[in-house]
Amino acid sequence: MSGYQLITAAELKAVSTEGAPLCLVDVRTSAEFSGEQVCQSQCWPLQDIEMGVEMKLPNSDPVYLVCASGIRSKMAAEVLQNKIANPLYVISDGIAGCEGAGFAIEKNSGVISLERQVRIAAGLFVLVGVLLGMLVNPSFYALSAFVGAGLIFAGISNTCAMGLLLAKMPWNQAKGT
Repeated sequence: MSGYQLITAAELKAVSTEGAPLCLVDVRTSAEFSGEQVCQSQCWPLQDIEMGVEMKLPNSDPVYLVCASGIRSKMAAEVLQNKIANPLYVISDGIAGCEGAGFAIEKNSGVISLERQVRIAAGLFVLVGVLLGMLVNPSFYALSAFVGAGLIFAGISNTCAMGLLLAKMPWNQAKGT
């Protein structure tokens, strides 16, 4: 099967109660996964999928991809659709949808989601650019403009270079990897 289909967490819950095989794959970073996860899901970080890391799949069972909001799941599905024969489903409402649909969620405190990290970093760069522009040299305003342009591009293209970079940082890797 090529391509993928969108599914809500409630629709997935109905499938899972019918006794059908369920291969639930979380494509967030290992650190995000360790902070909050749907019980019995597997972690395949998007950056590993994009690098072509081999994934072990059960037979030809459907694979259900989940992330925080559905965006990374769609990106993972785009990569996987030509590499595996399994039917692919993207959970469009993410982890929050799974929790709302009644899936058991395991939570550990102290982990900052990748999306929050991007907002923190972007805000910090803009603030530093403005302060340096006011106090040191007006050329530093370019840093704020660069971040603003990056945010616009991320919104238009639905990709985020800063997010992909932050995902590779040591604090976003699982302990022992």
